[in-house]
Amino acid sequence: MGDSHGLPDAHDGRGRPAAAVFDALGAEYERAFASSTAHRASLDRLLADLAPGSRVLDVGSGTGRPTAQTLAEAGHRVLGVDVSPVMTALAARQVPGAEFRCADIRELPLPEGEFDAACVYFSLLQMSRGEQGELLERLTRSLRVGGVLVAATVPVDVADADAVFMGQPVRVSSFGAEEFTALLTRSGLIVEWERSALFTPEHPAGEPEPHLFLHGRRI
Repeated sequence: MGDSHGLPDAHDGRGRPAAAVFDALGAEYERAFASSTAHRASLDRLLADLAPGSRVLDVGSGTGRPTAQTLAEAGHRVLGVDVSPVMTALAARQVPGAEFRCADIRELPLPEGEFDAACVYFSLLQMSRGEQGELLERLTRSLRVGGVLVAATVPVDVADADAVFMGQPVRVSSFGAEEFTALLTRSGLIVEWERSALFTPEHPAGEPEPHLFLHGRRI
């Protein structure tokens, strides 16, 4: 999956609630994904697009590293949102220069034009397909005109599929690469940057995953 975990706390089938999954993984998750060069390249691209002191929303902020930490250390004002209390507390300790909130992003008010950028690194995967589309539209509206949305996913064509992630049973939904790109476009974004990679988490249960990173600008 990736750096972030702002997943809905829904329980369906044998998959565990998202908060329980990431509470259990804790810092182990950060270690497993720390070496993703594609994620770092995405952050570098985002930093190049941001004006000094930008307001950035990090959806599924996880442990705060690398996303919130990279942005905060560059002088940006970061709000991280995560459904996992364990992850939120860990992020607050590790990245004191950012603000973190334990909340379900589906229920959090997102004022129009509030942010200069929003990051959604792998934090859609335990949402239904419909919820993913709705959230991307809300996030786009939360950006100022010209603001940037960064979205990363595992680009596979699955809906409500049972899977095991780092030893944890989960239920996931996703889209193929073209369909996911079209989802961002329909949300009101122009996709300006794309990176695909195959990544294996550094974990005994880690298996190779296709990763897709997209950067879109609000029209």
